[in-house]
Order: sequence, then C-alpha cells, then structure tokens
Amino acid sequence: MAQVYDSIAQQYKQFCSSPFAIYVETYTYLNLIGDVSGKSILDLACGEGIYSRLLKQNGAARLVGVDISSEMIKLARLEEDKQPLGIEYIIADVMDVGFIENFDIVVASFLLNYASTKDQLLKMCHTISTNLKPGGRFIGLNNNLDLLPEFYHKSEKYGLAKSCLGPLEEGSPLTLTLTIDSEGNKVSFDNYYLSKQTYEWALRSVGFEDIRWHNPLVAPEGVKKFSQEFWEDGINYPYFVGISCQR
Repeated sequence: MAQVYDSIAQQYKQFCSSPFAIYVETYTYLNLIGDVSGKSILDLACGEGIYSRLLKQNGAARLVGVDISSEMIKLARLEEDKQPLGIEYIIADVMDVGFIENFDIVVASFLLNYASTKDQLLKMCHTISTNLKPGGRFIGLNNNLDLLPEFYHKSEKYGLAKSCLGPLEEGSPLTLTLTIDSEGNKVSFDNYYLSKQTYEWALRSVGFEDIRWHNPLVAPEGVKKFSQEFWEDGINYPYFVGISCQR
C-alpha cells in the first residue's frame, strides 16, 4: 500500500476538497468524534493530514499522525511547515507501529478496510487498543460492509466508484475509483471486504465495547448548495459508515 499511495498522494489530496468529502465525509467524521478540546489524539492512516489539522485546530492538545506512505507524510509535513500546529507525523505501517503513547482518542479514516484477512484486521485493532487509555474511544470511517454490489453505482454521481469482480466473500478485493477533478481524472486502488461480524470480533478481541455503526450525515451547507434530493443516493445507499467504540 505504501507504493500505491506514494504514487497517488497528490491526486488523493485533491479528492479531499470534493463536495462529497467536505459535506458528507468530513461532516460525518467530525460529528462522530465530537468535542476534542484538551484531548490527545492518534490519527492512524492520516494521509496528508487533513483530519489531523482539523482536529488540532478544533482544540486537540496533542496530535500524532501515522501513515504508511512517505509521500503522504511529506505532504502533511509541508502543510505543518507552512502553518505550524505542533502535529507530529510518523511514517509506519499501522500493523507494525506498536505502542506510541496512551491517547484519549484514536481515529482512523478508511484504515481497517485495507485488511484482507482476519489476522491483519486483528493486528490493526490491536494497535488501536494498545495506544488508548482505559476508557478511551476509537472512531473510524470505513467502507459500508452491508452495501450490496448491485448498489455500488449509486455513489458514482459523487465521484466515487466501487467494483467487485466476484461475490462478496471474506478477503474479496474491492476496486475503488475516485474522480479527482472537474476534468474527469481518476485514481484507483484496492480495499478488501470482511464482514461486519469479523470486524466486531476483532474489536472485541482487543477489549473494545459498545461497538456502534453510524450512517453518514450531510452538512446543512451541502443541502443548501446542492439540494436534499442530490444527496439521497448517498444517504440511502451509503458508500461508507462510521464506527465508534470504547476501550
């Protein structure tokens, strides 16, 4: 995955400014995370640091971002140089990074769906749990595991395409294609399908409780700009879901 994201780092950053990313993904994520004033936060699979920066600007006292891609971290550090916020960035594979410190909150946007096996998923969840204080929270965004392939096309109007060559089975690869600009340029990469039951097993195995799944929300500004009707497919056939739980 490091090589994949090293090659598309700049293009992926462009998608983060798309209407769907701003009015649905970011709005949903920040609502799930809630008040971060004075909190220490570990941002796993932080990419180029968009959420790390937002959370620090929203009052987080300590913010550490981790990503496997050196190019993504390079972009994150460039932003830190331009506007210093005191964020620390680490290049590492989440499955191998081990203990960093005890955080109040661990967040991860679209990390767990890179696990292609139960063992990989368990390693990711172990890293999350290991870096949380007792009573700490984990909040993540993830591919919607319940969305059937016949409805994958519903998100294409938002610049998000998903495909699967065969039936959804444990470890099935899913190809995701993002339209990154108004000229129709695209980037593609693979995630993997594991069932919701497998996710909950992995999270419980490392000590998490109160596991909840959350459907996406649309920011009022997004409704005002594009209309409620425009977003209906994104809400009725959600491309992603939120996950929250407590250690």
